[in-house]
Amino acid sequence: MEVVALVSGGKDSCFAMMRCLDYGHKVVALANLIPLDDAVDELDSYMYQTVGHQIVVCYAKCMGLPLFRRRISGSTRNHGLKYSVTPGDEVEDMFALLSEVKRQIPSVAAVSSGAIASDYQRLRVESVCSRLGLVSLAYMWKQDQTLLLEEMIRRGIVAITVKVAALGLKPSAHLGKELVELKSHLLHMNESYGINVCGEGGEYETLTLDCPLFRNARIVLDDFEVILHSADSIASVGILHPLAFHLEHKPGSSSSIGDGAIAQENSSSLYEVNGGIVHADAEDKQTSSPAPTSDAYPNIDVCISKTGKTVFSIGCWKKEPSGSCASEGLKADLVAVLSRIENQLKEEGLTWVNVLYVHLYISSMKEFGLANEVYVSFITEKKCHLGVPSRSTIELPLVQVGLGNAYVEVLVANDLVKRVLHVQSISCWAPSCIGPYSQATLYGEILYMAGQLGLDPPTMKLCPGGATAELELALVNSEAVANAFNSSIFSSAIHFLVYCSARLTSSEKEEVEHKLQNSYVGNLDCSRTGSYPTILYVLAPDLPKGACVEIKPTLYVPTNDDDDGDAMRELDTGGSHPASSKVPSEWSARYSGLHDSCCLIHTVAGRICSAVVSITNDIASKICSRTEHLSDEHLKALAKFCAFQLAKILIDNGFCWDNVTMLRFYYSVEHPVAADVMSRAFSEVFTELGEADSSCRTDGVPIFNMVPVSGSGCSASMNNIITCELLASKA
Repeated sequence: MEVVALVSGGKDSCFAMMRCLDYGHKVVALANLIPLDDAVDELDSYMYQTVGHQIVVCYAKCMGLPLFRRRISGSTRNHGLKYSVTPGDEVEDMFALLSEVKRQIPSVAAVSSGAIASDYQRLRVESVCSRLGLVSLAYMWKQDQTLLLEEMIRRGIVAITVKVAALGLKPSAHLGKELVELKSHLLHMNESYGINVCGEGGEYETLTLDCPLFRNARIVLDDFEVILHSADSIASVGILHPLAFHLEHKPGSSSSIGDGAIAQENSSSLYEVNGGIVHADAEDKQTSSPAPTSDAYPNIDVCISKTGKTVFSIGCWKKEPSGSCASEGLKADLVAVLSRIENQLKEEGLTWVNVLYVHLYISSMKEFGLANEVYVSFITEKKCHLGVPSRSTIELPLVQVGLGNAYVEVLVANDLVKRVLHVQSISCWAPSCIGPYSQATLYGEILYMAGQLGLDPPTMKLCPGGATAELELALVNSEAVANAFNSSIFSSAIHFLVYCSARLTSSEKEEVEHKLQNSYVGNLDCSRTGSYPTILYVLAPDLPKGACVEIKPTLYVPTNDDDDGDAMRELDTGGSHPASSKVPSEWSARYSGLHDSCCLIHTVAGRICSAVVSITNDIASKICSRTEHLSDEHLKALAKFCAFQLAKILIDNGFCWDNVTMLRFYYSVEHPVAADVMSRAFSEVFTELGEADSSCRTDGVPIFNMVPVSGSGCSASMNNIITCELLASKA
């Protein structure tokens, strides 16, 4: 991509440009924001470094690139972490600056910034990029600062300190010093006082005088003065004000460099961006018609599993005859489904901001781009002020069982207390989420993570090496996301949903299973607690980007007041809480003997229960007289078995149906049963169960979602007829 680099003069913005080149991008322009008054060194800004701005103008000749500059007329008016368009805010100056760059250089597709740890700055750059249709590149984001500092020095960045404001840094002793001279002192200060060695806490600021990008000349600082802002005896604050400097020609350079840098600057390489700011938001340009009423789509089915008090799921699909070609296509089906969900949310007094997670199932991954276009017309940053929901997307055999081309399941919370991590910048940290879906959503003590592929974060390409290599990198990416919540997939995972592509051979699927198992067996946290998450494998016809594997972890992230020393301890069977769940006595007599052979259960701190129940051909043959053709009677028998096992899990572990937040039944399309037939069988069973236990139904609505798959199971063989996936949580 062609990139415009935000430059402050500091080491970070220069090294960010070097990283862009490392990953094959081309920096074609520089953009810099400076104070209104040249005599002012530093602004009271949360966003911009301006100390040394007098010298940044030299970068155009040093690099042989055009430099766009704008004077900052705004101030900090929007103090929230998440930024929304605010007239008069200093962020709007960045928007105006980059707008002009894009106007003059239409080929620019991305913006480089030197963000390392500041969410405040990253989110504002991402906001501006989103409005302008640009990609944010932040290759230093979340990287180890000690390693970054060492790499900057090793790769030839010559930068001096122009501001100090931390314990252990003195203006008289440390201003004007090069990084290489200060490295050992900074590392010592980090050990002694915990300062950020790259200055991310505002401890110091730098000015780059030379680096490999300066192909034409280096900057020589001839004279400066130290201005003391605060003479505090513990952490005095001082800045360096440049008085005289010049450019020094580099051997081999084709440019003619004079001695008086600013005076002789070529006007064609310096662009002053002036004028007012047009507050145009990309989302405002999207025209959205009022959501159709439910009557507008008579063939749309909606399933609400509202057993929980605060969290429930909605599943929605377009009802079609099995294998029918009557559907109008993916776009029409997805518009109908999302419109129906939107109306259902309104009926509940809710909006998209209440949605925690979205499962997007489509009939063909070839239409993934089209599905995204429809999706973003419904779910936007503007509609979700607390953050957009996390999401996973896979292809499923929907048409085959009469579910149209799109099936959407959303997890919804009645209250607005979620915490969302949405990093849109491309970095080395974890795959970016460019668009309205986030890496993870934390609600209560459960972290719902987006589907993770084996993507190389800085390039956003699938790693080579096949399924096991992809799984390994997907786990690394998941761990990076978990770390952002001070958690780990190896000590906090409740459940793993592993999607495998139908392209995989039997041996490749087995290798995936062994790789995942070994990653836990060899992990110290899991070995110490003896606590392993439940794992469910689902076979899908295709995955995004043609991936072999996609994983979706669910984690337990305890609150600060959780005094449970071992958060992942297992409950004793039988539970310590009175159980209200009940099952008909005849079910117990018929199915009790099969319980242990088909269930995986994981409970956490007495508050969360994850379970997977498998119905293999062997188990089905013990329940039904035959399994090659599943009659209505056979389906009902299997449904009763599933309901019994789930009820028993809840009873044994001190939970009840009111605690269930998610219940999903995956059924293999290898057995030719239409979705409505399968759903009807389970509905009848839950109606019968409801007569014994009123908590398993609310207002007569079934409490489950049926999902057709190519295969599923607790092992990578994925040969189950039906697999049940349950998550229960106590507030």
